[in-house]
Amino acid sequence: MNDWLYHILAFGLHACLWGGDVTGEERLPKRGPAVLVANHLGAWGPIAAVSSMPRRLYPWVIADMMDAKRAPDYLRLDFVERQLHLKKPLSSWIANAISKLSVPLLTGAGCIPVHSNFEEMLIPFHQSVNRLVQGGFILIFPEDPAQPLNPVYQMSPFKKGFVRLGEFYFQRTGRALTFYPLAVHRRRREVQVGAPVTHNPRANPVGERLRVKHTLERMIHEMLEGTNRDVYLHVPAPR
Repeated sequence: MNDWLYHILAFGLHACLWGGDVTGEERLPKRGPAVLVANHLGAWGPIAAVSSMPRRLYPWVIADMMDAKRAPDYLRLDFVERQLHLKKPLSSWIANAISKLSVPLLTGAGCIPVHSNFEEMLIPFHQSVNRLVQGGFILIFPEDPAQPLNPVYQMSPFKKGFVRLGEFYFQRTGRALTFYPLAVHRRRREVQVGAPVTHNPRANPVGERLRVKHTLERMIHEMLEGTNRDVYLHVPAPR
């Protein structure tokens, strides 16, 4: 899918489903590399981010969503029954119908499949680094579904593994990678872009993953509660 068709699709999502605003977009560079990290809010986070951002995004997506055989069951359990509260057999029919459209759209839009098995775990990192080297923008929703949902922010704690993108990118290019927090406000119909957080490839890898993960998570919390609009957190890139 070329950029023109992608933005047509994003406009359609915005007009039909989201219709919200974006603030802080001036913080984003005109060209990547950059990684956008957002809260999920079920289906609303991806819809809001893709339809609102004035950049071509390459989202990480659960691999089952991009597999024609596995997508119907995944959609039935995760979306149709959990969020639409429909039951079988209606839920199966609707999930199957959605998958006929969603699988080719996600594949055509250049989404990056994230696998749960160990053998394929590094695939999204390698694909993402290729996009980043080309000046792309990666979109990630790193909430851990195994952790409890915070009732105030409607978020689960982030996993830290996504920060390894900074390590792989530095290995390839010798440059530091920048992460941008996105806060999706469902009630306000707003996507807010936060200040950049730069990965420090010279730091201890485990400690740096935790630092970036916690910093982005905290900034999104603060944006959701309206206390963070101008915080700038930055680690200078190594010379």
